Amino acid sequence: MENLKITVFQGYLFWENIDKNLQNITLRLSAIREKTDLIILPEMFNTGFTMNAETLSETMNGKTMQWMHETAQKYDCVVTGSLIISEKGKYYNRLIWMRADGSYECYDKRHLFGLGKEDRTYTAGTKRLIVELKGWKICPIICYDLRFPVWLRNKNTAYDLMLVVANWPEKRSLHWRTLIPARAVENQCYIIAVNRVGHDGNEVYHSGDSMCIDPNGNVVYYKRDEEDVYTFTINPEELIKVRRQLPFLADADDFAIDQ
Repeated sequence: MENLKITVFQGYLFWENIDKNLQNITLRLSAIREKTDLIILPEMFNTGFTMNAETLSETMNGKTMQWMHETAQKYDCVVTGSLIISEKGKYYNRLIWMRADGSYECYDKRHLFGLGKEDRTYTAGTKRLIVELKGWKICPIICYDLRFPVWLRNKNTAYDLMLVVANWPEKRSLHWRTLIPARAVENQCYIIAVNRVGHDGNEVYHSGDSMCIDPNGNVVYYKRDEEDVYTFTINPEELIKVRRQLPFLADADDFAIDQ
C-alpha cells in the first residue's frame, strides 16, 4: 500500500440541472494544484437527490459518463460519485468508479431511502463493490447505506477505506456525525464521507459535514456549510498499526447476509 492523495468536492448542487452542475464542478476542480489519485463527488452530483428519474436519467454512454471519463483523464486519477442511470427499463442510483483510461466499476445503492420514496422510483443493488487503488482496498457506498452496519461489516479485512457519497440533510446531521466515526472504529478502516451543501429543490438544507476519519476515530478532515475542494493524504502506517495492536476484526461473528 502506498500513500493515497484524495480530493473531495463538497459542493452546492443546482436542482435538476445536469449541465450547470457539470460546469460548476469543472470550474471548482480547476482549483486543484497538485497531483491527486482520487476525486470524490457527492451522491447524484449532477442533479441533486431527486425522484424525477424519468426526465433526468442517463444511459451508461450519456453525457455525465463522458464527463467523468474526460475529468479522470484530465487529472490522471479516478473520479467517483453517483448519478441516475436508466438500464433495461429500471432506474438506479449508481456510483461510478471511473478510471483515467475510461474503464470503470459500478455500485448500485443497496438501501433505498423509503422516507423519501426512493424505493418507489429506483431499483436496489444486490452486490457490494470493492475496488483497488495504489494497494488500498476500497468499499464505496451511497448515503443511506451508512445506517446498515451488517451490509458494511469488514469481514476478513475486505477493505481498508470506506467511501460515502451522500445528500444527507442537516436536520439529521447528528446521526451522520455519529455513524461515520462508529463505522471507522468498528471496521478498523479509514472513512471518507462527502456530502453536499445548500438547499435542494424541496427546500431541504444540507450542511455538508464532509469528513475523513481514521481507524481510531480521529478527524483527518472536516468541513461544514461551505463549498470546498480539498486535497489531503492518507497513509497506510496508521491503519496497519491499529490492526496489529488491536486485532478486533479476527474476533468478529462469522455470518453472511442471506440475499
